[in-house]
Amino acid sequence: MVLFTKTAEGIDEVDVIIAGGGTAGCIVASRLAEASPDLSILVLEGGADNSNIPTVVNPALYLANLAPTSTTAIFYKSNKAEQLAQREVIVPSGGVLGGGSSINFLLYTRAQKDDFDSWNAPGWSSDELLPFLNKLETYHGPGDEHKHGHNGPIHVSDGPTRVLVSENDFLEAAKRVGYPEIRDLQNLTSNNGFQRWLRYISPDGKRQDTAHTYLHPKLQDKEKYPNLHVVVQAKVLRVLIDDETKHATGVEYIANPAFQAIGIPLTKQPKMTVRARRLVVVSCGACGTPPVLERSGVGNPAVLGRAGIPVVVDLPGVGHDYQDHNIVIYAYRTNLKPDETIDGILSGRDDVENLIATGNKLMGWNAVDVAGKIRPTEDEVDAYGPDFRDAWDRDFKHATNRPLMLTGLANAFLGDQASVPAGQYASIATYTAYPYSRGHMHITGPEHDDRLDFDVGYFSDAHDIDLKKLHWAYKKQREIMRRTKMYRGELAASHPRFPEGSNAACVEIDEEVDVANVKDIKYSAEDDAAIEAWLRENVGTAWHALGTAKMAPREQMGVVKPNLDVHGVTGLKVADLSIPPMNVGANTNNTALMIGEKAADIIIRELGL
Repeated sequence: MVLFTKTAEGIDEVDVIIAGGGTAGCIVASRLAEASPDLSILVLEGGADNSNIPTVVNPALYLANLAPTSTTAIFYKSNKAEQLAQREVIVPSGGVLGGGSSINFLLYTRAQKDDFDSWNAPGWSSDELLPFLNKLETYHGPGDEHKHGHNGPIHVSDGPTRVLVSENDFLEAAKRVGYPEIRDLQNLTSNNGFQRWLRYISPDGKRQDTAHTYLHPKLQDKEKYPNLHVVVQAKVLRVLIDDETKHATGVEYIANPAFQAIGIPLTKQPKMTVRARRLVVVSCGACGTPPVLERSGVGNPAVLGRAGIPVVVDLPGVGHDYQDHNIVIYAYRTNLKPDETIDGILSGRDDVENLIATGNKLMGWNAVDVAGKIRPTEDEVDAYGPDFRDAWDRDFKHATNRPLMLTGLANAFLGDQASVPAGQYASIATYTAYPYSRGHMHITGPEHDDRLDFDVGYFSDAHDIDLKKLHWAYKKQREIMRRTKMYRGELAASHPRFPEGSNAACVEIDEEVDVANVKDIKYSAEDDAAIEAWLRENVGTAWHALGTAKMAPREQMGVVKPNLDVHGVTGLKVADLSIPPMNVGANTNNTALMIGEKAADIIIRELGL
């Protein structure tokens, strides 16, 4: 096995090309190599090698991957959206070997049983997928042992530390508001409560991304896996498809300009090709896969025509159904101690190099100890009007497996630390489990650096149901936090701008509140308007993009079949988060991992390995 940089030196043809070395792509490559060491495999990854990068392997540094100067993320800028206060939303995606699994928040969250069953795809029901969900993990948590895996490459654990003082405090407050502690919220069936969150972190504190857990061990065993090759800093432009036979024959790629010397014109990048004897697998993610397919001539003829791309396969679903969990995060002042948050690490007050050198347990912590999947009461549903009631009755009331919102507690201010006073904060994230809003991702020209027509679609649904979900979640998370012993008031800069004299105004307090006697805040119409304005100005990506090449019949705007073949093309599959036809009530990394395992199984069977 060889790891190349920028070009696949001396390799012009292999059996299988995997275009994209992200979360699922690394799994597919690894499992194929295990199935047949004689199979020649080439992984082309646009980002750099992630091996032992400090911001990757040390969980506490995950936010550094989202900084504007990051070289481990790709930043997609959306079109300006009127309903989002005229903002252009930035959506970061994995831009390094291992993809999103290398830079995400490391949160172990599984989808619900109803989610997979709603896909209506043979072979993809929850019962059929549980073996793959179990196969990927070595689970160190609570719950039914048959619902989890115990011999997989990825460790799921507490990591080396938890902060029980805030964890216990928050869980007690949640109970006062009506949400129980659930022992295992990730068993596909539990719902409407909170759990002590587990993470993709080994017990000794290292991130469990798919490059380090699946691929790098094989990089280090060149004798056993001589035919598995990886090229980093190599950006796939398009799949080569024979116009007559509609068969994928290879890919075209360039050395990623993001890693080239300053001053070299982008137009001077030579385009290189590699041929595939048996299969091409596109695994560039929900944002990256549609542009690759469209540049290959696979997509909506209207989109391709505007971009100057000849139509090879008329497939209007490509890039059509962009989805994302809409998220807003709120911060609070606390009485937590410096070693009970990662604010010191994020702000630079702590000596990170020394913490790494001394093996400090905080470096193996993502500061997120509590997760929730929650639903409103019937009275709360009625409070948001008849349209909200109709949506609830149709999609949630009798589907008790489905949460309305996802939420989590983080022991830190998850923003620009220079913008807030030095301190120890707690943040609560609220994000919509099943948004109705849809967007799109399309190319506007034939080259990799042509502008993308990217519409995130947030709050574009009829009757503002998605906005009302987050509106409800704001009030609910605030009532939980106000009933904690650590609460010392809201950090006003991360909350709505309530009118002067409002009962909902943010406060600063110096002492612990009497949690047993806290009364719910009464919000006026002006307060509700302030919350709505804040949501439009601040709602953003949960880094959970999916659905842009969905698994469905072509007439339903589908792009791939249940065996992941692209409609109308032979020798071409898609394996990443672009394929889910419906959203999942969970952080999406686990679903991406499962897709990698399932895709590998499909390919191994079809290739007769």
